[in-house]
Amino acid sequence: MKYSVIIPCYRSSATIRKVVELTMQELDSLGKTEYEFVLVDDCSPDGGATMAELLALVRDYSCVKAVELARNAGQHNAVLAGLNHADGDAFIAMDDDMQTHPSQLPFLFAEFEKGYDIVYGYYPQKKHSRFRNFGSYVNYMTLRIFLKKPRDLRTSSFWIIRRFVRDYAIQYKSTYTHLQGLFLRTTRNISSVPIQHFEREVGKSNYTFGKLLKLWSNIIGFSIVPLQAAIYTGFFFALIGFLGVVAVIIRKIVRPVTYIGWPSTMAAICFFSGMNLLFMGMVGEYVGRIFQGMSRNPQYVVRMVHVHEKEDTAQEGGAGAEKSDAGRSAQTDAPDAREEAACADETDLV
Repeated sequence: MKYSVIIPCYRSSATIRKVVELTMQELDSLGKTEYEFVLVDDCSPDGGATMAELLALVRDYSCVKAVELARNAGQHNAVLAGLNHADGDAFIAMDDDMQTHPSQLPFLFAEFEKGYDIVYGYYPQKKHSRFRNFGSYVNYMTLRIFLKKPRDLRTSSFWIIRRFVRDYAIQYKSTYTHLQGLFLRTTRNISSVPIQHFEREVGKSNYTFGKLLKLWSNIIGFSIVPLQAAIYTGFFFALIGFLGVVAVIIRKIVRPVTYIGWPSTMAAICFFSGMNLLFMGMVGEYVGRIFQGMSRNPQYVVRMVHVHEKEDTAQEGGAGAEKSDAGRSAQTDAPDAREEAACADETDLV
């Protein structure tokens, strides 16, 4: 069995070599001698330092392939780009910051070899801030409600999947990618094992509240539960409003001098107007994503794919483009091109 290791890279020039080389050592010690690495540079805004390190790894190791994205696509889309350019029989996803440590691979393999289609590594104790841990809890509960995720299934960005799962996942073409949503609607033969979460060796997390919220919102593309919740909520408040009207009428009959206050009326109007706008916005979000899907906006744009050959093989254009020989100039031209790339979009790292 050939294993493809997918690593999305973002400002990882100081750590990615250590991640790759330690993973190679771990795979060799486990007898997994047939493997490849697909390193995806998610348009790192570091002056080309990350891409330069990836190219050095491509030159040093024949099993390493570097996929250079022309613009920032976010972690889930970057992983999807890696899956599209990998040709293994099983696929492993890792982070580039040494927090998903290669030393934990034996635990994932031991569970994977029991016959599961997907195996996640999860962290009983996370080396994250309280804010990140709270966000993870909200994400966990949302997945349980929206996607019917099993209660005992814990997930992370460290996982192994079989080829048929990959083949299904890469058929997804919307830009609002959520890998857990894709995997959960592919198979329920999924397991998770506890592993150690290591401290970040260099730098700090690229997460902000806005990025977490953006990634979390991608879940709605895999569920209609929010729309159903809007229906039930609307029915609930309509019922409360009806009962309130009955109560006011009865009270007016019993006590004709009852004064109906203007402030309470305005408060009710503002509240229900807000509820209407909220749910109209939710419906609009679904309609907008349908429009985005029909417009076929790309999940990611591949500038080049660099492989270990006498002459670099370059691939230009969007996802799925055919490879073409471009010679060594493909690498030498890359730094200038990267400096001109529009990398304003922020990352959605998990």
